Amino acid sequence: MSKKEQIEALRQELREHNYNYYVLDSPTISDYDFDMKLKELQNLEAKFPEFYDATSPTLRVGGEITKNFDTVVHNNRMYSLDNSYSKEDLEDWEKRIQRILGDDQVEFTCELKYDGASISLTYENGHLARAVTRGDGFQGDDVTTNVKTIKSVPLKLKGNYPEKFDIRGEIVLPFEGFAQMNAERIENGEEPYMNPRNTASGSLKLQDSSVVASRPLDCLLYGIVGEGTDINSQWEMLEKAREWGFKVPSVAKLCKSTAEVMDFVNQWDSQRHSLPYETDGVVVKVNSLQQQEELGYTAKAPRWAMAYKFKAEQVSTVLHEITYQVGRTGSITPVANLEPVLLAGTTVKRASLHNADQIAKFDIRERDTVFVEKGGEIIPKIVGVDFTKRPQDSEPTRYIENCPECGTPLLRTEGDAKHYCTNYYGCPPQITGRIQHYISRKGMDIEGLGGETVELLYKEGLITNYADLYELTKEQILPLERMAEKSAENLVNGVKASVQIPFERVLFALGIRFVGETVAKKLAKAYKNIDALMAASAEELMAINEIGERIAHSVVEFFANESNLEIVSRLKSYGVQFSLSEEQLQNQTDKLKGLTVVVSGVFETVSRTELKKLIEDNGGKVGSSISSKTSYLVAGDKMGPSKRTKAESLSVPIITEKEFLEMVQ
Repeated sequence: MSKKEQIEALRQELREHNYNYYVLDSPTISDYDFDMKLKELQNLEAKFPEFYDATSPTLRVGGEITKNFDTVVHNNRMYSLDNSYSKEDLEDWEKRIQRILGDDQVEFTCELKYDGASISLTYENGHLARAVTRGDGFQGDDVTTNVKTIKSVPLKLKGNYPEKFDIRGEIVLPFEGFAQMNAERIENGEEPYMNPRNTASGSLKLQDSSVVASRPLDCLLYGIVGEGTDINSQWEMLEKAREWGFKVPSVAKLCKSTAEVMDFVNQWDSQRHSLPYETDGVVVKVNSLQQQEELGYTAKAPRWAMAYKFKAEQVSTVLHEITYQVGRTGSITPVANLEPVLLAGTTVKRASLHNADQIAKFDIRERDTVFVEKGGEIIPKIVGVDFTKRPQDSEPTRYIENCPECGTPLLRTEGDAKHYCTNYYGCPPQITGRIQHYISRKGMDIEGLGGETVELLYKEGLITNYADLYELTKEQILPLERMAEKSAENLVNGVKASVQIPFERVLFALGIRFVGETVAKKLAKAYKNIDALMAASAEELMAINEIGERIAHSVVEFFANESNLEIVSRLKSYGVQFSLSEEQLQNQTDKLKGLTVVVSGVFETVSRTELKKLIEDNGGKVGSSISSKTSYLVAGDKMGPSKRTKAESLSVPIITEKEFLEMVQ
């Protein structure tokens, strides 16, 4: 056997042992024998570097240093999930799905919701090409070097896999490994880590990959995305992923109804503490991928999936003081400052009280003993008061009447739960908040500029609005605290580069109240440029799909303000993008203006996604379910029978894919 063949044989043998141990949890040789074989391979690879292989088991020990983690745009967006907390929530969700699909026969896949750090792994020709953190869902950090050290992540796949695909999962830290890490830290006189989830997440951003390799991280996979996978259901997807060498949890169930789903939920709500990992609920998915595609997505989450959250852990502690925060829109949020208490693995010191009504509802007072939960086990919230422990001299909470930052009298309009500071252009947290929103990742994504630096620039009088950023010079920035030459250069260059950000994101970055990412995209698409949008009346704006009175009046009010007009004018002069690009304007028509088109079934010429894009590009609205407002139903193969029946009963024209394409061409 040649040296090359010997090296290849050793690699393949070690891959199999690694898979048996870390994925199947069924080792076939001792740890000592494995280490001896690994050492033998390391020695051979050192002697014969010409046979280097990026997927070799020896590379799992780490050693590479990553100073900066590159930001990478996800090939397919990583959505968050809608949450449910009761059987009724799930049943309502099931009814919505059946109504949209026009089909009562819907299967569900139930999987446990593991609490770790979300990851997206890209495989090309069977090799791990890239590992990217979730980030904001649109883009994340490239942590490939660190993820390669996790033994349960295959560097090379087995079997008959697609040429290229992404697979999503969670990087977790098992309880046993977490306890072992903390025992070592305590022995070394160091502070123990607080919880497995945050420790797993923090591990991915360590600069030295050999430190990551020393941590007992695991990777549990659950979802494949990409074209040409030839997979038809979520259940099949889990089976295929296992065949290709991924560690896919065995705890899963195929259910015919939400009643069966609840049986699975109740079983694991009581049994979850016997599992080796942290779990906080059950993820329920529509099993058919064709139905998933038909259901589509809202602005934030897939319509075909729901996270059922287990009952949140609850603790009691003392509320020392209620303070008030001012947001970028002037909204006031009361905050409970608590006696620190351990809750679901983290120390909680503060909790949002939301608004005056919430305080009144529970009669929350300073010095009360309160019950605290983590809403969805993320954000702490107060859910009640222990009245048996209330001090005798306790007095009801009087909500503040003036802004805590600038002293302006607060305003609360009818029907609004929040109080507002109306000093829009003079209240410091509103000014810095708007600039921080402008530079945020989903906005202008200005590299080299963070929230603290914005506060510093404002405090030093260098900026009072986001247009001022474009006039900053390196000489102005250098004297500032903690600002070296390189960081000053990065800041100025980051601001310059932001003029390439597309119009819809600029519109979001402006910080118009009620204009989130989705609304900004709709407005950009409808008006094409800022001048047309600024000239629009509230009535014209309300004619756009899903733009209501509140949003319309907020947009008109924003552009009626002289200061805002001046800022927009300045931004234009700096080259900021205030119209759709030529590429975006291509193939845009008004052929379907005012029409709502529902797409259902499987199509031959174009995909459902392309059909929906064609509807929007031609000025139409994509409907999710049949109603009297539906203009056309484009019917493909395998469409739900009740959808056709409903369309016929409402006299909605049913057209074929070919007829629709002729209509828009």
